[in-house]
Amino acid sequence: MESRMPKCKVTVIKRLLNKDLLEEYAEDKYNNVPACENFKEGQEFIFDPNLAEIPKGFCHWAWADIRNNITTIASGGNILGMKHKGTVLAGCSDWFRPVIFKIERVE
Repeated sequence: MESRMPKCKVTVIKRLLNKDLLEEYAEDKYNNVPACENFKEGQEFIFDPNLAEIPKGFCHWAWADIRNNITTIASGGNILGMKHKGTVLAGCSDWFRPVIFKIERVE
C-alpha cells in the first residue's frame, strides 16, 4: 500500500510593500511599484504533495521559497513555537514586496 501525505492548504495572509527599502536600495524606476500583484489576501491554494506540482497560478519564485515548509507540514512535522500544530507561516524572499503565507496540513 502506497503511503500518501496529507494535502496542504496555502493561504495568502498578507502582502507588504517596503517603500523605505525600495527608496534606499532599488533603482529609481522601481520606487513606485505596488505590493505583489501575483496574490491577493485570503487567496487559497490546495496542494497535494504526492503530485509534486506547483498549484496552478502560484508564483514560481514564492513556491521555491516556501516548499521546504510545505514538505515539513505535509510529512507530519510541526514547527516549534507555532500555536497550532500542522501550521506554519512562511514568506517569499522578495524583501521589497514580500508575501506572507499560512501553510496548514489538511487531514
